[in-house]
Amino acid sequence: MTLPTRQIGPLTVSAIGLGCMNICHVYGTPPSEQDAGALLNRALDLGVTFLDTAAIYGLGQSERLIQRHVMHRKAEFTLASKCVMDAPDGKTRVLDGSPTAITATLDRALQRLGTDHIDLYYLHRPDRNVPIEESVGALKQAVQAGKIGAIGLSEMGAGLIRRAHAVHPIAAVQSEYSPTVRNPEVAVLDTCRELGIGFVAFSPVARGLLAASVRDDRFEQHDIRHTMPRFIGENLAHNLAVVAKFEALALEAACTPAQLALAWVLAQGDDIVPIPGTRSIAHLEENVAAAAITLAPDVLDEVATLFAGTIRGARYAAFAQATVDTELLPDEELA
Repeated sequence: MTLPTRQIGPLTVSAIGLGCMNICHVYGTPPSEQDAGALLNRALDLGVTFLDTAAIYGLGQSERLIQRHVMHRKAEFTLASKCVMDAPDGKTRVLDGSPTAITATLDRALQRLGTDHIDLYYLHRPDRNVPIEESVGALKQAVQAGKIGAIGLSEMGAGLIRRAHAVHPIAAVQSEYSPTVRNPEVAVLDTCRELGIGFVAFSPVARGLLAASVRDDRFEQHDIRHTMPRFIGENLAHNLAVVAKFEALALEAACTPAQLALAWVLAQGDDIVPIPGTRSIAHLEENVAAAAITLAPDVLDEVATLFAGTIRGARYAAFAQATVDTELLPDEELA
């Protein structure tokens, strides 16, 4: 199966990719290894050519699953992973953007993935203790050594993007972007377009909020949404009332809510590639089908208007919020 393609810097990828965080942790009980492998292979069969993982996902388990189940099909996909957020001892999570830490994380990733080259390698978060120029400098050396093909940034604002791009061309900037999370529209998308950088949208269905899978805050014990203010208590009750109107729009548009969210993100520019994650093959197939949906201009406008300043609660708990570049946080999330 063939999907439409889009350009991320020098890389040509499917218009919808696959985020590989869900296959090992974060949203409650992860799938079995067999199910994770089946999901990865089904994504490739459906024409997905962009897999996105990170050192911190499952403390390296996501990278290991990719190695065990689809690296024999590497010619079929572009592989992205990330550094800075890592667990060097396999247990304790750290945020370290120093060149020494970046080099060590990359070498461990290459070993876990069973390869000598990663197509796109991101700085997962800014390290406020290390100048961005030093972190990008380490990745520039990795490009020169042939260990990575292109450099990306995640959850960084326009100022850091420009500083990083001055050291080495940045291929992609990744941040949360969906009808409910519009922070990149403030300056990031314009900066990326000015500099010729692709934009990768993670959580494009708002961590399930726009996929008809969140109805209350009774999440599983290890589900990260327990810690996210917009998914808890009165905030969630308010947000679900707004989402109900979104689901009505999806019904009118003859698609599922998740497909409406993904089609909306895709329509914001042909330089944007959403990477929804899932543990379900059925949801994967539903997501991929959104690449064929074209929304009428009035529907796009209705979605944008519906979520203009209406979602309550910060994106992250305070400890996680502190790792995001403040340029990407609206005033109410800085309080």
